[in-house]
Formats: sequence, structure tokens, C-alpha cells
Amino acid sequence: MNMSAEGILVILIVGIVAGWLAGKVVRGTGFGLVGDLLVGIAGALFAGLLFPRLGLSLGGGLLSEILFAALGAIILLLIVGLVRGRRA
Repeated sequence: MNMSAEGILVILIVGIVAGWLAGKVVRGTGFGLVGDLLVGIAGALFAGLLFPRLGLSLGGGLLSEILFAALGAIILLLIVGLVRGRRA
């Protein structure tokens, strides 16, 4: 996978917005603002790699990328919340 600097910047920005959205949706399992932003970036990468392979599409454009990344971040926050809840 060969990504340009612009592509990486877009993933970071989308991930930050998605992490903030996911933190608002999944209250109680978040990691604070910085942690949610990092999970959002991971969610953007997760969604960008997995969802197209599953045939999921919301169309093109920045808004669909933010929604996909937010979904990926929400899924990651829920999984981490379940794992963290079992350890307690």
C-alpha cells in the first residue's frame, strides 16, 4: 500500500473527527478526548480497510469517509469497553 502525504493527512483528520463522534456516541467506554481521537484514527484505518472488502459503501466523499471511520471507531470502542470491563 503506497499512500501519499495527502492521503495520510486525510485519514488523520477524518480519524480525529470520527473519534470525537464515537466518544459522544459511546459514553462510558471512552478514553477521554485524546484517547478517543486515537481510537478514531484507528477506526478510520480499520473501516478503510475492512468495510470496502465486505462490500459496504455509502458512496464517495468526505462525509461518507467520516461516517465509515466513526462506525469503525464505535466498533473499536465497544470492543475495548467489553475487554476492559472483563478485566475489572
